[in-house]
Amino acid sequence: MNSILLRFILACLLLPCLWTAAGAQGVSFPDLGSAVPSHEDTTYLDLARMVIPDLAADKDGFYRGSMPIEMRHIEGPDSGGPPPETSGLSNAAALDIKAGGKDRLTMLFDLGGSADSAEGFAVLVLYDLADKPRLLDAVNVAVDRSTYFRDPGKLPIGPGDDVIITLSTHFNSNQGYVGTPLILVRDDRFELIDMIYTFDENLCAYKRTQELAFQTVVDGQPYAAIKATVTDATVPNGESCDDAAPDASSRDISVTYHWDRTAYVKDSDALDKLAGENAKRF
Repeated sequence: MNSILLRFILACLLLPCLWTAAGAQGVSFPDLGSAVPSHEDTTYLDLARMVIPDLAADKDGFYRGSMPIEMRHIEGPDSGGPPPETSGLSNAAALDIKAGGKDRLTMLFDLGGSADSAEGFAVLVLYDLADKPRLLDAVNVAVDRSTYFRDPGKLPIGPGDDVIITLSTHFNSNQGYVGTPLILVRDDRFELIDMIYTFDENLCAYKRTQELAFQTVVDGQPYAAIKATVTDATVPNGESCDDAAPDASSRDISVTYHWDRTAYVKDSDALDKLAGENAKRF
């Protein structure tokens, strides 16, 4: 009896580690002309054409096309700008994930921006590769000029599910703006959990950074709780400047998202308040 109990306790302690190990494979950047693993007759270009139907390689090996298929923005119908009239890609970012206990491929195509929008247009695509490759869902995840998978791109929230993390950013001479969508895949559809905004400054007298980190907490729900923590740190640099440097400081601002039957619910608005504070510094 004691031996069984000890094995059960050990399994519970190891479960988060097993999730992490299972989801350890990160983002890759395959050439669009290369074959998809286990699908010798299908290239990544074939997958990309499910989003940009006329995408084709030019004489220099760069891939060009026109408008992507219609899609929603991950934040809803009132968000996002229009896609550019022409698209250009040298490669795309690919990430294997688990969703509903099934293997899925996600790809991210940053198409740049249109002349009418300050934001870019970045397509996050979900594919089923179990048999003949199928496009399951596609959304625009751009909230700033350039969009990427955030390293490592996914966070295991159970033995058969991952959350996807992208980021959009732009920089000027002394400021960096980052928007980080936290995205659930449920019933083969992308769902936004939350959008987290951070802001860095590098001024004459000091540097202020906001580092975002995630961890999961097993809490007995179908999806594990997700704790997001922003470490907001100010470091004087000792330079002689017109404005006095603030004192060195560091604080952690955390929010935990718990699964509540049909959606993730956050336990505070601390990160929203941080975004409001940051907006006053722009």
